[in-house]
Amino acid sequence: MPIYQYVADLAGCPRCRDGIELLQRLSDPALEACPDCHAPVHRVISAAQVISGQSHRTSESHAGKHGFTQYKRAGKGVYEKTVGKGPDYISGS
Repeated sequence: MPIYQYVADLAGCPRCRDGIELLQRLSDPALEACPDCHAPVHRVISAAQVISGQSHRTSESHAGKHGFTQYKRAGKGVYEKTVGKGPDYISGS
């Protein structure tokens, strides 16, 4: 579910004047008025959250600490264990 941001059209109260963030389903209708002061509000389009690079991947130490086994490709059809329990190598042949 996305988080939508709404801002007051007019003066409004401190809550809607600074902006309201609301977790809503895609199928939910847009908020038309502030829940506190009932001032008219409109949805603000904001930039999407994008993950760049490989920082979102789990590090080896983090994976091992939580009980996962991680393998990396060592050759054609062969994977070598980098952290965790399990066989040292996995081969597809």
